[in-house]
Amino acid sequence: MKFIKDVLRRYLESNLNRKKIIAQLRRYHDRKYISMELLSMLLGVFKVQETRVKDIMIPRTNMVIIKKNSSLSDILPLIIDSSHSRFPVILENKDEVVGILLAKDLLKYLGKENTNFDIEEIIRPSVIIPETKKLNVLLSEFKSGRNHLAVVVDEYGGVSGLITIEDVLEQIVGDIIDEHDSIKTNSNIKKIKNTTYSINGSTTLDEFNEFFDSNYKSSNFDTISGLLIHKFKGLPKTHDVIAIDKFKFQIKISDQRRIHSIQVEIKD
Repeated sequence: MKFIKDVLRRYLESNLNRKKIIAQLRRYHDRKYISMELLSMLLGVFKVQETRVKDIMIPRTNMVIIKKNSSLSDILPLIIDSSHSRFPVILENKDEVVGILLAKDLLKYLGKENTNFDIEEIIRPSVIIPETKKLNVLLSEFKSGRNHLAVVVDEYGGVSGLITIEDVLEQIVGDIIDEHDSIKTNSNIKKIKNTTYSINGSTTLDEFNEFFDSNYKSSNFDTISGLLIHKFKGLPKTHDVIAIDKFKFQIKISDQRRIHSIQVEIKD
């Protein structure tokens, strides 16, 4: 892969036009020098240099939080239901974040119901970042600070969401599915969190309809990619978003030929 390293090195050293570098990488893929997976990761590296935190953060309304005055019996069901490992701890509202609770720090209290539980003894300092921070800068800070979650604030200092190191890495390597993500067994559809799913672009409409109890049909196409291309009136680009009925579709990986990966969120 020496030619790949040379392309990236020349880009960094001479500040070559980004579009030319990407076009070169796509030519390597077309000539089968590199796989689609590798091309997607390389494009992801460029993407994190331009993407801001606000573009991929978990919005304030979807944050799973713990109130500082919560008891251990209040906290445990919340952790079990969400399957998250880190939680912002707040006072009265989401703008008053006082720290981060790691689920693993509660292990020492399990089986000791009579122990005096004081959340202040185990919460860790929260990392606060602006919406405008670039992902490559944040990733570097995550690595050097050994933090995996940051609270995002807007220009007025109000909490607008949160972001994890996994969210950033997924921009490079694609959706990371862990052991808690999938409820229904389907190789093309994976649950990411709550009402958000990762879908393979080749998923048929029949598969989609069966999984989500929807009723999309067409004589002109038979995959979810075909539906989206029809709705977009052309092949959408990575990051493009469209709402169809109760679903919000975001294109996660797309090239000049087809849609590879889609994120679907079920709206209320």
